[in-house]
Amino acid sequence: MLRTWDSPSRAPAEVDPALLWSALILLLAGLVMVYSSSIAIAEGNRFTAHQQSYFLVRHAVFLVIGLTAGIAAFQVPLKSWQEVAPWLFVAGFLLLALVLIPGVGRDVNGARRWLPLGVANLQPSELMKLFAVLYAADYTVRKMPHMADLKKAFLPMAAAMVAVGTLLLKEPDFGAFVVIIAIAIGILFLGGMRARLFAVLIVLLLVAFAIMIVVSPYRRDRIFGFMDPWSDAFGRGYQLSHALIAFGRGELFGVGLGASVEKLFYLPEAHTDFLLAVIAEELGFFGVVAVIALFALIVQRAFVIGRQAVMLDRLYPALVAQGIGLWIGVQGFINMGVNMGLLPTKGLTLPLMSFGGSGIVANCAALAILLRVDWENRQLMRGAKP
Repeated sequence: MLRTWDSPSRAPAEVDPALLWSALILLLAGLVMVYSSSIAIAEGNRFTAHQQSYFLVRHAVFLVIGLTAGIAAFQVPLKSWQEVAPWLFVAGFLLLALVLIPGVGRDVNGARRWLPLGVANLQPSELMKLFAVLYAADYTVRKMPHMADLKKAFLPMAAAMVAVGTLLLKEPDFGAFVVIIAIAIGILFLGGMRARLFAVLIVLLLVAFAIMIVVSPYRRDRIFGFMDPWSDAFGRGYQLSHALIAFGRGELFGVGLGASVEKLFYLPEAHTDFLLAVIAEELGFFGVVAVIALFALIVQRAFVIGRQAVMLDRLYPALVAQGIGLWIGVQGFINMGVNMGLLPTKGLTLPLMSFGGSGIVANCAALAILLRVDWENRQLMRGAKP
């Protein structure tokens, strides 16, 4: 039987309470920190009509939409998700292509990643992360008897990822490309890909990433700026240098909620890509550790739920659960690494917390599917049909 936080006299929980509460805490903490980090920019921007609560209201609306989408996603059995997974992947691919059509996709800061929907923008790459999890899990289950065969097991998936990657790099969205590749390769490995083949693929991917960085002046400048941000603190190292200042000012307990200085037009994208730096400044070392611990708990529970599904001979739900754990873990690690100066600056938000409607909706839907896997596991362990 599954262990829960309930007392022995109570019935076992329907879903994993640790997973549910850690996700809800991150979502609510993200709402608070988005408001705190965006007050100055919202008040000083003509685009927001100088309304302090502009980003707070929009993020709250996104949360409501995301939670609604999550409730709807939870109602769908994993069997149904498996049936529509290839079609969702194709739909995501078409949306990525639609973004690149002049006059259709919206340009922001030199990148074309959004589809304007009137009151908000849709970022297809965020949805594609979820679709990649669902499709890669379905693909791996179908190819399970051939996982030792490079031609049958890997090359078709590689072709699909190259097609998706080409569109993402044209936007450009190198960060989303890295996350989606990590999802696909990780699920293939979890599905039984040989360790030797996996190691070769990792080496080839590292070489490919190195080539993409070398041939692109934009990415090359980011790498050099990351290695020594203080050499050009007012140029290519500007974001990272101010993020590091925010971490330094926070010390152990922070300067207090709402008291950040770096968010006052010093740190760009404080409410999106660099939200963790504001958390570090206002809540200090212990605030950052708490955020990391909650993310680690979500990833750990995802893999535990996946292992339980494997023991119940439910391979597709198992790979979906672990794929979602990979997604949240990899993207969270990259965002945190960028904020701390451990990785080059990339345009990746902190899952569940950063401002962004598409990301919040995709994250909520993914966690709802993960909770559905756990719920179906529990129903089977009780002898009932999910």
